[in-house]
Amino acid sequence: MKTKNEFDDKGQLTLDYLIAITFFLFAVFFVFQYASGLFTPLQSNSNEVTLIADRTATELVETTLSDNTESTNNFVDKAKIDEFFNNSSQYHNILGLNGSYFTYRLNVTLENNTSVIRSTGDSVPSYKDIGQTKRIVIFRDEDNNLKSRILSVRIW
Repeated sequence: MKTKNEFDDKGQLTLDYLIAITFFLFAVFFVFQYASGLFTPLQSNSNEVTLIADRTATELVETTLSDNTESTNNFVDKAKIDEFFNNSSQYHNILGLNGSYFTYRLNVTLENNTSVIRSTGDSVPSYKDIGQTKRIVIFRDEDNNLKSRILSVRIW
């Protein structure tokens, strides 16, 4: 059996371990704090305009351009689409894009898989945060055939 003197000449292992773990956790914390700041200049403030673009696209497709005879939310009326693209300036207030403190710009594009069919609104700038939402819409053409198109709504 060991005597008391044999235990006293050992290092204090528990205290050394506690100090080492503390330094390690501080180092890990410092690395995470430093690494999160590296990507700050690359972050975008477009969350607000993306939500507004989504709300505007929903309002356009499900209410303003909707063909109320069908059961799907994305079925739109061809005549309402034509009227919207011909008179889009009057819809700026209806869609709630003119505020007392801030006014949002709007661009709406109707396209198929390969090209743009119709577009209205302001030209999209290359220097701002732009919120964009795309919705697939279905309508009947002049020959009563079903057509599907992509409606892109861009807000900035």
